[in-house]
Amino acid sequence: MCELPKYPNKDILIGFDSSDDACVYRVSDDVAIVQTVDFFPPMVDDPYLFGQIAAANAISDVYAMGGKPIFALNLLCFPNCLDLEVAGEILAGGADKAAEAMCTIAGGHSITDNEPKYGMCVTGTVHPQKVLANNSPSQGDAVVITKALGTGILTTAFKGEFIGEEDLKPATDAMRQLNRYAAEAAEGLRVHACTDITGFGFAGHLCEMMEGSGMTAQIAAQKLPILPRAMEMAGYGMVPGGAYRNRDHFAAKLDLSGVSQGYGDIMVDPQTSGGLMFSVDERDAEELLRRLKDAGVTAAQVGWISAFDGVSVRAKEQ
Repeated sequence: MCELPKYPNKDILIGFDSSDDACVYRVSDDVAIVQTVDFFPPMVDDPYLFGQIAAANAISDVYAMGGKPIFALNLLCFPNCLDLEVAGEILAGGADKAAEAMCTIAGGHSITDNEPKYGMCVTGTVHPQKVLANNSPSQGDAVVITKALGTGILTTAFKGEFIGEEDLKPATDAMRQLNRYAAEAAEGLRVHACTDITGFGFAGHLCEMMEGSGMTAQIAAQKLPILPRAMEMAGYGMVPGGAYRNRDHFAAKLDLSGVSQGYGDIMVDPQTSGGLMFSVDERDAEELLRRLKDAGVTAAQVGWISAFDGVSVRAKEQ
């Protein structure tokens, strides 16, 4: 494997070397650009809903960096065998979610593919002194997450016909919710690090956060917000393959010996358009939770940051 070059430009504030959610480029003393891209195939049957979820997921990375989205480019892969009205519904869902984010869709690109895929390349702005990285938590910080977990398990159960659309609805409602409101609730508070919870699951993204800081996250599993029926479906084995890959990939950095199989499955479950995860000064944790509740955001303080004790994440049931 070739060695990646160091950044030749000192104005690249965050790049590929820290497993962060987006790159950040300083254009002046007061403005930096946040750039990200994400797209994927459908996890729901409704094309409009799929468009909403994919757009919310792509835009989320800007919020995770402390920024605000300003414009986006659509990315659409679409098969010839489907009616163009389906493509229109996907794009309409994305457009409506972008409008909610006050993010202008400025164009995009489409190609023919055997399977539909949709997402966005999103540009945002942030003050260079207010960038939130994923690798800068402080010892004693509270760990706060802003959406319930279990979307991967529930979508797997839906595909397996173990649950119906009504049981899936809490998950789809969460997936299409913008992280804008969680990000706005944290403004002005002492947030030291932030990421969003997506394909690596809660535990995987928390491991990445801890690796960069050389600390350990102590998690109280019973405090995790979990979507209705997700734990039940995990018990039936409706666990996506990505969860097993996450568990294997982070095995050396993750101690789940203190929790049941169900909690372990929830923690490594790959999330689609998951919530934000804040490492926030413990003195501001209560205020952050109050603001999140007032904004209608599902949130919970699920642990704290300690000195390194041999693993990046240690979870226990109390």
